[in-house]
Amino acid sequence: MEIDKIISDLEAKHPGEKEYLQAVREVLLSVGDVYDRHPEFARNKIIERMVEPDRIVTFRVTWLDDKGEVQNNIGYRVQFNNAIGPYKGGIRFHASVNLSILKFLGFEQTFKNALTTLPMGGAKGGSDFSPRGKSDREIMRFCQAFMLNLWKNIGPDRDVPAGDIGVGGREVGYMYGMYKKLVNKHDGSMTGKGLDFGGSLIRPEATGFGALYFVQSMLARMNQDIKGKTIAVSGFGNVAWGATLKATELGAKVVTISGPDGYVYDPKGISGEKIDYMLELRASGEDIVAPYAEKYPEATFFPGKKPWEQKVDIALPCATQNEVNGEDAKKLVENGVLLVAEVSNMGCNPDAIDTFIAARIPYGPGKAVNAGGVATSGLEMSQNAMHMQWTAEEVDQKLHQIMKSIHEQCEKYGMESDGYLNYMKGANIAGFMKVANAMMEQGVI
Repeated sequence: MEIDKIISDLEAKHPGEKEYLQAVREVLLSVGDVYDRHPEFARNKIIERMVEPDRIVTFRVTWLDDKGEVQNNIGYRVQFNNAIGPYKGGIRFHASVNLSILKFLGFEQTFKNALTTLPMGGAKGGSDFSPRGKSDREIMRFCQAFMLNLWKNIGPDRDVPAGDIGVGGREVGYMYGMYKKLVNKHDGSMTGKGLDFGGSLIRPEATGFGALYFVQSMLARMNQDIKGKTIAVSGFGNVAWGATLKATELGAKVVTISGPDGYVYDPKGISGEKIDYMLELRASGEDIVAPYAEKYPEATFFPGKKPWEQKVDIALPCATQNEVNGEDAKKLVENGVLLVAEVSNMGCNPDAIDTFIAARIPYGPGKAVNAGGVATSGLEMSQNAMHMQWTAEEVDQKLHQIMKSIHEQCEKYGMESDGYLNYMKGANIAGFMKVANAMMEQGVI
């Protein structure tokens, strides 16, 4: 099959870029059948063009720390595909950032944005700079230096960055402030901004909220209700917080959160002031969850372990890529998990995905489940363009409808002959077809 050759050629061209190659392989293997039914795609080399970024901007970021010493980091912007709209995707500040991770994220973002039905292309950016342990002034100086290198490559109708891991409202504010000074105008060139200067209500919660709306649709198809269900959540950052908040609001009980140090199991459920405490943990800069069990004695801390060993109804990976492996998946299946939904990007590795699908456990891929964040960023772009701000209720209503539409697209393309809904296949084909058709209609460029 031609797709096998495309994957092989790509692996030879980009050796060592494991995250990027994993993401491409997953999508291409899903779309093989539909690709074969469209010979015009092969004639126009649609896949060969789609899997390579339009451009990659790489730059040195030099800044001064509080001791007056010069520091250097690497900055990136991967503008992957703008067939259906301006490039759109977050900026990540983390020591692990490299080109492979950003290419994987930009590739995924292309299809995720297509699923939202909003006119947005795919991109991703970031730096190996880590905000943890840095003073507020150091973070400000780094953000300003980063934008000093990036500003010529972004704009409201060109490329609209947002936040991601390590980049919250503070970092977006500092970057946008420098951008505004350099271009001498106030426009919608970034999302995730503060409410006082063009941000959207419920944006911080949107990824987690949208994920739970998608989970509701998954459960409804199984004739199940989310009320009373137990949920394992990983991570304790913004995404995990939003997911825990909405899950609790809908009547479920979240019993785990996790960090690099291990995970916490709270049989009474993480709700009320415990959800607020997640924000305190995140703000502490320690990147650990052990203090939760010290503060709430009913909880138990499991050092160096992951929460997937607990018996729960729903598993929501909310931390980072490939956090659920094949062994984790087997434990979840053995414990009778009803469904798994990635709230992180590519949260399950290929072995885990194969395990869930083989067991016919509904598995929602990140590009569908966590699209609520970028969808609300798209809504922020619309508000900026109209110079207005919608209410929280209006934004939430639009978000709910977008997530329902994404689920419908998965149903349209992912139904298998035995009645199993393969969400990964459905999401990949739906996103691929929209981008491929747009590329076809715009000619070979």
